[in-house]
Amino acid sequence: MKNEEIVLVIGSSGEIGKATVQALAEHNNKRFILHYSKNSQVVDDLVESLHEDQVLMTIQADLSQSDKIYSLIDRIPFDVDTIVFAQGQALSQTFIKLEEQTMDCVYNVHVKATTLITQAFLAPMVKKQFGNIVVISSIWGEEGASFEVWYSMMKSAQINFVKSLAKELGPSGIRVNGVTPGFINTKMNEAFTAEETTYWIEDVPLSRLGEASEVANCVKFLCSSQSSYVNGHILKVNGGIS
Repeated sequence: MKNEEIVLVIGSSGEIGKATVQALAEHNNKRFILHYSKNSQVVDDLVESLHEDQVLMTIQADLSQSDKIYSLIDRIPFDVDTIVFAQGQALSQTFIKLEEQTMDCVYNVHVKATTLITQAFLAPMVKKQFGNIVVISSIWGEEGASFEVWYSMMKSAQINFVKSLAKELGPSGIRVNGVTPGFINTKMNEAFTAEETTYWIEDVPLSRLGEASEVANCVKFLCSSQSSYVNGHILKVNGGIS
């Protein structure tokens, strides 16, 4: 491929991650490194749906474990141009009962993995004076949520990572942006009862849940030349909740 762009997608087996790969793959100059944690079948099906020369490699790693983060980095032999962080680990429980081991796992997935993986692939981007990093955070990183205190903290950390790193890397031609989805129609949110879902929708000006493809299209925009002057921005994808 001429002028090919190598895209690393962390969390490509999740519904938003998968939709993001499919959206980005519409441009034939993209070649992908697809990370997943557990859902190998989803990734296999995703690979089958793409052109055979669009996938450089798939790679499994449980990012809740620090050593697996380092292992993932070591196993990728390519320089990358774009990184999309779509990984996530849901957590809903009272803060008073939250155990340190759980805190560490959620921290590793959302914060440590995001920062270490970004750091590992920055040097070639700086050398080329080109790169895109997009972090999919959450509305809870902006608003906070009861029973999701630690999860909200980790998502807030991602948002401030985006804003701060964008200022540092802007002079090197690297753009860093984030997306904060609201209530998206994914398996991760199936734990909510029908009553809870209805209650949420009542607060959404568009009066419905979002779809993974709608988040993916926003990521696609932030990765494209159409957003060439967008940097350090957090794009809300929540149906209009202020």
